[in-house]
Amino acid sequence: MILAPSLLAADFLHLENDIEMINRSDADWLHLDIMDGVFVPNISFGLPTIEQFSKLVNKPIDSHLMIVEPQKFISKFRDFGTHILTVHYEACTHLHRVVMQIKEAGMKAGVALNPHTPVEVLSDILNDLDMVLIMSVNPGFGGQSFIQQSINKVLRLKKMIAERNLQTLIEVDGGIDMETGKQMLQAGATVLVAGNYIFKSTNPIKTIAEMKQIV
Repeated sequence: MILAPSLLAADFLHLENDIEMINRSDADWLHLDIMDGVFVPNISFGLPTIEQFSKLVNKPIDSHLMIVEPQKFISKFRDFGTHILTVHYEACTHLHRVVMQIKEAGMKAGVALNPHTPVEVLSDILNDLDMVLIMSVNPGFGGQSFIQQSINKVLRLKKMIAERNLQTLIEVDGGIDMETGKQMLQAGATVLVAGNYIFKSTNPIKTIAEMKQIV
């Protein structure tokens, strides 16, 4: 299981401290949520800010673009050291083209699905994807309640992947804690994104270590 703490839940006044904590922890990736106030009703990190704090990160960066026209920023996120770049199905009119551009830039390519979007829409592009991100809350804000129907989506996606003998990762993001994380892993998820459950805990490094033991 890959664990990717979400920096969106960190203390924005002390980002350096929280990034260094992630660096020291058992976390596998650092999850970066990018919001533009258009595709989702919120704004997170601007490009100058990302450029600065990305220099501190020694974990693979998992960038999730919740923005319109993500193709305009592919090279920027490559330059920031992004390992895997995820765009939204709902934001890309020409999804295959964007996925190919991400791969041509030297990154792994992921596609995210909002809670209302069925996994079956990816049938014709699944073979080209390195990862699918299932949103288990509505994107845009941290701290939301887990949507139970997301478990069924992961089960269906896992079946699609297995039928094609693919190695596509299944990432889940939203309302993830020890209980929901276990449910998602049992359904077939391979990457867990957790925000508030980690950063709001009294001992984030211990919480990360405990989550890495979920079976």
